[in-house]
Amino acid sequence: MNVENSKAQMRKGVLEYCILLMLSRKDAYASDIINQLKDAKLIVVEGTLYPLLTRQKNAGLLTYRWEESTQGPPRKYYTITEIGKSYIKELDKSWLELVKSIGSIRKSK
Repeated sequence: MNVENSKAQMRKGVLEYCILLMLSRKDAYASDIINQLKDAKLIVVEGTLYPLLTRQKNAGLLTYRWEESTQGPPRKYYTITEIGKSYIKELDKSWLELVKSIGSIRKSK
């Protein structure tokens, strides 16, 4: 079994949550989101990020706006919606339960 594949699947599983967490603090451009994810060692390429952002937008969790840029074409900035804020509260609860459950299993080794 390939441990790198398992690690990649674990990271993919938390990307949606991480994106919403970042956008709950401030609006962001896709490149900013990618850089924050890379800094957190949740390496993501644009090909992974854009489908996630589109899915979250279509679900009403995010919206976006275009802003002019001094360094090239206009940029699309993503914003969390009220629905997204409610959704993230549910994900927060689930995350804490998951961490607690895994901690319990790890302690019982």
